[in-house]
Amino acid sequence: MRVSDFDFELPESSIALHPANPRDSARMLVVRGGGLEDSRVSDLPGLLNPGDVLVFNDTKVILAQLYGRRGEMNVECNLHKRETPVSWRAFAKKTKRLKEGDEIVFGEGRLRARIAEKGEEGEILLEFDLRPGELEPMLAEIGLMPLPPYIASKRGITEKDKEDYQTIFAARDGAVAAPTASLHYTEKLLAACDARGLKRVTLTLHVGAGTFLPVKADDTKDHKMHAEWGQITPEAAAQLNAVRSAGGRIVAVGTT
Repeated sequence: MRVSDFDFELPESSIALHPANPRDSARMLVVRGGGLEDSRVSDLPGLLNPGDVLVFNDTKVILAQLYGRRGEMNVECNLHKRETPVSWRAFAKKTKRLKEGDEIVFGEGRLRARIAEKGEEGEILLEFDLRPGELEPMLAEIGLMPLPPYIASKRGITEKDKEDYQTIFAARDGAVAAPTASLHYTEKLLAACDARGLKRVTLTLHVGAGTFLPVKADDTKDHKMHAEWGQITPEAAAQLNAVRSAGGRIVAVGTT
């Protein structure tokens, strides 16, 4: 398929730069019976049947965006794949001016990293000057929430984004982007789902920064996808198979 087949106009006014409040008041489009209906996320329980199952992603977004300096040059990095406890692959801007062996200083000198490799499309491998186990607490202190480009290009990152861009299911560190569909869930909505007789199953998929990358190929078959790490337990698989066998529907939310 041609990538251009998916082109459409998206007015600036239709791009939400902040979440709805409360989250489950966000608009939702319902497609059924050949027609389209305007609805709200809070209406979801009434659209599902008792015995259906909602599958949620318990990944937690790490503060993977870093600003640093190499000499006099500013450097912006988005971590996207952990290689070892002290090394990450990252997308960086201005990589043409960076070279292997360069040192980048982050957090006003609190964190240092060496460029161990340079890859394609702005990718670099950073080796941090820390012991295993020290990087995560440091990222929590000096890192920023990695907002999608269509938001970050229109406003600055705020302290509130640390809360807004995290789901209520977030438990396992590892994602560098949020599983956005499940951002709309609230404890009140979950209670309504439970009251409706809906089941819940959890898996883990650490969303990678590939979700931020543009599709540059003209044909979809030529587009190279980035891999992501995921885990579904035998217990979760058994629950889903049982629901399917009983005629229930499986609704994946935020599992990309």
